Amino acid sequence: MGAQVIDHKGGVWSIAVPIPDNPLGHTLVHLLETERGPVLIDTGWDDPDSWDTLVAGVSACGFALTDLHGVLITHHHPDHHGLSAKVREASGAWIAMHAADTAVVRRTRAAVPGQWLDYLIAKLVTAGAPDEHLSRLREARAKRRSGRQPPGRQAALPDRDIAPGELLDLPGRRLRTVWTPGHTPGHVCLHLEEEHPGAGTGIDTGTDAGGGADAGGGAGPRQGGHGQGRDFGRLFSGDHLLPGITPHIGLYEDPDDATATDPLGDYLDSLERVARLAPAEVLPAHQHAFTDAGGRVRELIAHHEERLSGLRALLREPLTPWDLAVRMEWNRPWEQIPYASRNIAVSEAEAHLRRLVKLGQVEQVERAADGGPARYQAV
Repeated sequence: MGAQVIDHKGGVWSIAVPIPDNPLGHTLVHLLETERGPVLIDTGWDDPDSWDTLVAGVSACGFALTDLHGVLITHHHPDHHGLSAKVREASGAWIAMHAADTAVVRRTRAAVPGQWLDYLIAKLVTAGAPDEHLSRLREARAKRRSGRQPPGRQAALPDRDIAPGELLDLPGRRLRTVWTPGHTPGHVCLHLEEEHPGAGTGIDTGTDAGGGADAGGGAGPRQGGHGQGRDFGRLFSGDHLLPGITPHIGLYEDPDDATATDPLGDYLDSLERVARLAPAEVLPAHQHAFTDAGGRVRELIAHHEERLSGLRALLREPLTPWDLAVRMEWNRPWEQIPYASRNIAVSEAEAHLRRLVKLGQVEQVERAADGGPARYQAV
């Protein structure tokens, strides 16, 4: 099978690996050449066509799968981590991921049948989901179907950790990790601290006439960039920063941990961190490469501020998370949102609720004694 491959120059390629039956279309798996062999950034969905495309793409970049030195996973979702086990089996490459997402992979692999389904039902009951929505999940549990098993059960357990701020051991390259929780608890971006190969030859890197100042330096981690206003390097952004899509921010799911996390707060903080890096170009995992990371960050922050403001207005009366999700604006009317996607929408509503509660702008005002739905209201 052929592969859509883009040479981004400077030993960087992208391979469009298809995601079956998904409007996103594909995951952009990036290949980074190093002196020890190529390294993949993400792997794509575990599907035969996806696998064939990935293998063909590596070949189109001029390498064999057995040449791979390692795999860096931006986060645990199956369209990024799904083919990791097959890649390791075929190449012997190591696999690295942030410890928080490795814990998710370990928990998923160890989950007993039905655990995830029971957890999801309990969460949706608390969120106020109606019986007609819950009935499908209850039928699945009664029939002991496996359709609600968590995805990624076949994905590899990583054998290396990605530490925040770490300059990775990739001879011939300067690739630094940036921990960007929000989309997942262990999401990372990877900053290629090297002058963009297009500097001065057509790409608008935002540098002045001198271009690429400090590009050859190596004086430790960058704190806010190589000078204010000087765009530098390239950022492999995973799902954290996409040119035309707002990444899903839902609750961090863990059946064994009831800690009240704040994923949206984490995400907004992570956006600010990436904006300070001021990369010349962003290489995301979906859609296409783009410049002006700072502008895109401002758009995303404004989007979430507008959404939080809208939710405060809705919460002039007590509402459940399900009530909120039904009233929120999505890319289509609620009646047209597929059954499974409604669960994701409710999780995003809950993440925004968590943020408002933490800011002291909303409080829980009602919870049925029998464990029924919780309701929230603006303070």
